[in-house]
Amino acid sequence: MTSRIGLVAGEPSGDLLAARIIQGLTQSRPGTHCEGIGGPAMREQGFDMWHPMHALTVFGYVDAFKRLPGLMSTYFDVKKRWLGTRPDVFVGIDAPDFNLRLEYALRQAGVPTVHFVGPSIWAWRYERIHKIRASVSRMLVLFPFEEAIYQKEGVPVTYVGHPLASAIPIEPDREAARRRLGLDPGARVLALLPGSRASEIRLLAPRFLQAAQRLLKQDPALQVIVPMVNAQRRREFEALLGRHPVKNCRIVDQASTPAGGRGDPAASNYHDWPAAWNAMEAADAVLVASGTATLEAALFKRPMVISYVLSPTMRRLMAWKSGQQRPYVPWVGLPNVLLADFAVPELLQEEATPEALAQASWTALTDADLASRLRDRFTRLHRELRRDTAGLAAQAILQQAGHGAG
Repeated sequence: MTSRIGLVAGEPSGDLLAARIIQGLTQSRPGTHCEGIGGPAMREQGFDMWHPMHALTVFGYVDAFKRLPGLMSTYFDVKKRWLGTRPDVFVGIDAPDFNLRLEYALRQAGVPTVHFVGPSIWAWRYERIHKIRASVSRMLVLFPFEEAIYQKEGVPVTYVGHPLASAIPIEPDREAARRRLGLDPGARVLALLPGSRASEIRLLAPRFLQAAQRLLKQDPALQVIVPMVNAQRRREFEALLGRHPVKNCRIVDQASTPAGGRGDPAASNYHDWPAAWNAMEAADAVLVASGTATLEAALFKRPMVISYVLSPTMRRLMAWKSGQQRPYVPWVGLPNVLLADFAVPELLQEEATPEALAQASWTALTDADLASRLRDRFTRLHRELRRDTAGLAAQAILQQAGHGAG
């Protein structure tokens, strides 16, 4: 028995996740045909790509508005195809604005729908639960606390763990990472991660660099390492570094970073780690923009300081779209959300001054007892999140294909 499965992934992280799921699906049910919107990792697994994932990739509300005609054209094309010849199941990976709309239309037509990576309704716009309930036959969630939320709301749900927890080793090797990057094994090392978007670099990088300048006055031997996601972000950061020079500052990107995956079985599928992972593994502490990178830093068991700054315009847009001024939960950083505690400091908006960032980062760099406590807590969290994500997701998807739209 073979299956025809529709898939939509709109970002690089979703492409990697979907590729592993496709691998699990074809292993469980040889001959399974997967089609839709995706990226190069999915295509390597035999995915029939109707549209490339960059057709859905937008950065902020202004970019989304500019690209609306193309987004709608892509949406109507895949919707027409799948309503004309219905797949056995549809799987939307993240991209909730696009995928929930598509899932609703397909489910109304009798197609079972699975949504992977739950929107953060626990933080923003909880009312989206009604759209989810109407659109999704089964949710696949990354975090254990999300399971209870969907169960309470009557949405079928399966906790499958977070794929990063299987990709990152339980025991990081700081010394090996420093050798790979050519860093002084005896120096303190601070990783700066000011974000992957132009707006994040513009708003956060100057503060991070000014904080590093202050830290170097306390420890002139401090090594500062800054991973960049691509050449464009690197150019933007280098321009700011010229205005706020930091001695012992080294920028790394994917092209300048050696291969990772040092023999850890869980990391065997990752032959080339992101530059950020090498930087985190080598660091004593991390100063990081709020986002997925905070979870990665926790999985590398590193003390961290989380920060974020939005422009006044973006704050107004977010408040308008969500109808709220701040998240429902008191935390912004994923490690704190998962631990339900201010385990690491969060310096946001007006609190994100260079002085405050430097002071918090110095504590993260130098407090051995804090580092030990965080290592224990982050290790327990890592083990809780580590599941056979691809296998569990593939199993749930194939089961849903046999159960109908629900």
